[in-house]
Amino acid sequence: MENQNTQAVAQQQRKPIDIMKSVVKAESVQQQFKNALGDHKDAFVASLIELYTGDKQLQTCQPQLVVAEALRAATMRLPINKALGFAYIVVFKNKGVPTPTFIPGYKGYIQLAMRTGQYRNINADVVYEGELRKVDKLSGAIDFGGEKKSDKVVGYFCYFELLNGFNKTLYISVEEMAKYAKKYSPGLKFEKSVTVESLMKLANEEPKTGVVGWLGNFNDMAIKTCVRRLLSKYGYLSVEMQDAVSRDVDAESTALADRNDAIADRGNAKVIDTESAEYVEVDQSTGEVKAGEPQGQPAEPESGEEAGPGY
Repeated sequence: MENQNTQAVAQQQRKPIDIMKSVVKAESVQQQFKNALGDHKDAFVASLIELYTGDKQLQTCQPQLVVAEALRAATMRLPINKALGFAYIVVFKNKGVPTPTFIPGYKGYIQLAMRTGQYRNINADVVYEGELRKVDKLSGAIDFGGEKKSDKVVGYFCYFELLNGFNKTLYISVEEMAKYAKKYSPGLKFEKSVTVESLMKLANEEPKTGVVGWLGNFNDMAIKTCVRRLLSKYGYLSVEMQDAVSRDVDAESTALADRNDAIADRGNAKVIDTESAEYVEVDQSTGEVKAGEPQGQPAEPESGEEAGPGY
């Protein structure tokens, strides 16, 4: 009995990274990574260990759950190295419990789109002052042929053309992007200190070290918004892409529901615990999350689109 107690204490005292390594080394886990990645298995597993070692938030989650989310990325053949921007394992607090969640980045969406073999071209980027000349409301055509006047970011675009000739462009202004983020992001909606105006300023500021999500890198989050919104509405979606979009929506819905539960639990309390449903996203060199409307007031999410930004 004493030996069992000693073993139990020793297990509890093991460092998270040691537990993670033991989970990853399991034969069944190794086989699953091999089935998904083949000869690239070892490189992916090494990147997972590196990610977990350097992320204190991930270390608050059960290693088995982190590995499960990494396997989701592996099945889509998307690297989880933060610096690459293809996919991330984000930590949400689901009912107060740190929960890892695989979420594709905007580069991941583009990668999945190109793999379908149905796209001749796809591109997304920021729009600078002077570049936007005209938006044809009837045809949806957008003219970016203007001359750049400054480094001021005024909006974001995504464009694609299919092999059959069909093409579509989405443009979202900085103002409309900020309105949408403020209205639907679980991390911003209830923060009185964060306003549409303060979010708009972030479009022309450098990414903030140690700050995540919209507040850490507004522009990358906005570009993902354009990519996902355009492809999910007009693009050719493979099963992998549908799954990626679905995971994004599910993750954001979970974060928003958890935030609402936290508020309900407090009853009439005037102070809202903003940590109760907060999520930790990517580092300052990336960003991910939601959608916006190209014109007019922010609209409610359409069926199959996000219920709130989040990564």
